[in-house]
Amino acid sequence: MCSIDTFKIDLKQLNDGQTKLRFGISDEFFEAIDAPDVRKGELTVEVVIDKNPHFVTLDFHTEGVVCIPCDLCLDDMAQPIETENRLVVKFGNSYSEDDDIITVDENEGILDTAWFIYESIALAIPIKHVHAPGKCNPAMSKMLVEHSAARSSEGESETTIDPRWEKLKNIKI
Repeated sequence: MCSIDTFKIDLKQLNDGQTKLRFGISDEFFEAIDAPDVRKGELTVEVVIDKNPHFVTLDFHTEGVVCIPCDLCLDDMAQPIETENRLVVKFGNSYSEDDDIITVDENEGILDTAWFIYESIALAIPIKHVHAPGKCNPAMSKMLVEHSAARSSEGESETTIDPRWEKLKNIKI
């Protein structure tokens, strides 16, 4: 079982300058965070933390593969992910998120990066995700062809126009 506490960074304990961290993301991470869109994957997250007295900058490089359903056949498919993200953190009286800057309580000084890492992975997934041509489930592909709108309208004449639309052609602007 993956512990989400692994992704909490104690910013107050870091020395000024650069610190590098590396996280391994696996199925257990997605289960522990109760991820709504991604449930499986193997990724590596490298974090470069640059701390100075006024603020902290975190640069995330995430690379790996997530397993998501294909939009056409619904079988699982491997989707490569590579993304770069930046997070700017400052210390304040309480935790808040404003635009691109996160304020962390200066007494606590702990930043939980787990959800930020998950969101960066989820946002890196393309809107349309389908298998390469010929890789979809053949049974599902056959059903899609049988039930597609193009096939079901083959019997109808394409030259027949709805009379309501025909009347609109006579309107001149």
